[in-house]
Amino acid sequence: MTAAVIVVLLLAGLSEAAGRVLPVVAGRSGASRTGTAGLLLTGTVIDSAVFALWPVSAWALAGLVRPASTSGRDVLVWTAGLAAPLLLASVLAFPLLGPALHGLLLIGVGAGLTGALAASAGVGWWFAAGCVALAGVGLAAVVEGVRRLVVRLHRSRS
Repeated sequence: MTAAVIVVLLLAGLSEAAGRVLPVVAGRSGASRTGTAGLLLTGTVIDSAVFALWPVSAWALAGLVRPASTSGRDVLVWTAGLAAPLLLASVLAFPLLGPALHGLLLIGVGAGLTGALAASAGVGWWFAAGCVALAGVGLAAVVEGVRRLVVRLHRSRS
């Protein structure tokens, strides 16, 4: 992964985290700046890692289902062109700007990733789309599970 791709993934992670954290913090009257910055930093790292893992997870799924398709080929990773639309998708994560638009744009990013996976793994477009979709849904489910666990642990401490 190049430095430009890492910067784009970090910015996309920050934007995604801001879209999830800031509406929650805005509703709290006693939210501290330090606490908000900590949440944003943690969210940025987690969301950036999830974005970075998406093509690798799709590649791994393709290799599990059809091992011959990925053997001897380079692992699919983000390029700047594939990752750049994530910035816009993340900005649209703000609840008032439209979760439906956020979802549609993520589908568009996934379609671009699907084309890259199909070309690099030598599989059909629909098979690659299934791998990208399963990887994305799986990663989203894991992140949502961790978020719910953190909220539950935070409530039990209070």
